[in-house]
Amino acid sequence: MKNIYFFKQVHQVFFSLAFINAIIFMITFMLAYKGVFLLEITPTNFHSISLIFLVFTPAFLGFLFTTFPRFLSTEVISKTNYLIVYILFLLSTILNIYGAFTTELVYKGSLFLILISLVYSFKILYSLHKSSTIPDKHDTFYILTGFVFGIASIFVLLNNINHTLGINLAIYNFLFVVSFSVAQRMIPFFSHVMVDRNDNFLKYIVILLLVHTILETYSLNYSFLVDFIIFVLIAKEIYRYRLPFPNENAMISILHIALFWIPISFFISSITKALSLFNNNFFLALDIHTLVLGFLFTVLIGFGTRVTIGHSGNMMVATPYIKFLFLFTQVVVLSRIIVSIVASLGYDFMIIFDISVTLWLALFILWLYKFFMVLVIGKKLK
Repeated sequence: MKNIYFFKQVHQVFFSLAFINAIIFMITFMLAYKGVFLLEITPTNFHSISLIFLVFTPAFLGFLFTTFPRFLSTEVISKTNYLIVYILFLLSTILNIYGAFTTELVYKGSLFLILISLVYSFKILYSLHKSSTIPDKHDTFYILTGFVFGIASIFVLLNNINHTLGINLAIYNFLFVVSFSVAQRMIPFFSHVMVDRNDNFLKYIVILLLVHTILETYSLNYSFLVDFIIFVLIAKEIYRYRLPFPNENAMISILHIALFWIPISFFISSITKALSLFNNNFFLALDIHTLVLGFLFTVLIGFGTRVTIGHSGNMMVATPYIKFLFLFTQVVVLSRIIVSIVASLGYDFMIIFDISVTLWLALFILWLYKFFMVLVIGKKLK
């Protein structure tokens, strides 16, 4: 492995795994949801766990393992360490798919490997955080806080404690906290925007998200009020950045759009939960999908493309093809929102569902068509 290009940089192995998994797991979910495949677990549980831990998590680790040492001015993460994590996620992927079709015991084995991989990843990051001599460890502290919630979430799911609690912890307190802690620092930096940091901002958001998770898990009324407060705080913070949007650089604009989806998603969450509380409307997880696709998915494509190009010796230029991919991400987001709206109106949403899944698959296939060989052999783009 020492001289193989594919293992040269940390993002290569994690991005490849995540983007391929995005296709495999979505096809499996779609066919299981339509009754073509019979799984040992419910299709929705398979869908949520696989995308959270085997698509978004390895993708963000590919970026995080690259930037975390830079945040702390430490040595880079060794190849041995990040390959151990990669192998654990690869084995988790194989067991997850095999177990979903065979036995729940094998499926639980994949969750156990995910737990081990998250603990090991936390150990790597915490050792850098602890050994760093820089005085400002604000952002890395909250990234590590998110990882603690991630470990807790997979522990809850592995032990069948409370599925709703596990998923909420994983999405809001793990994935969102980790990715937003990075985004609120890196996106203004990439945009050449200098603002004084609000040291209390992330603390308030983390606390409110934990309250959100508790209220959502135990179906306590008026959780929409918490979501509205989060919407206001994040909207004010992003407005304070005065981001130069629209930006002539598409590589920057896509990251701005990802940030803008955060307050939009919490506003939508507040409205839909209020309607569900008072009018018994059913929105087919509109709140979660708006956040996951609007922010996490968009920032994944934006950061993933930027890192893949920048670390392969290619010019950091948004070609027409790349601009099309960025535009396509928003088509995917809007298509999933339409699925929930159609469902909330009581209409048959399966055709729209099929279209939405097809668009998701097309986006990742088109991305891999352009960048897979860049990751694997360092192909030079025209």
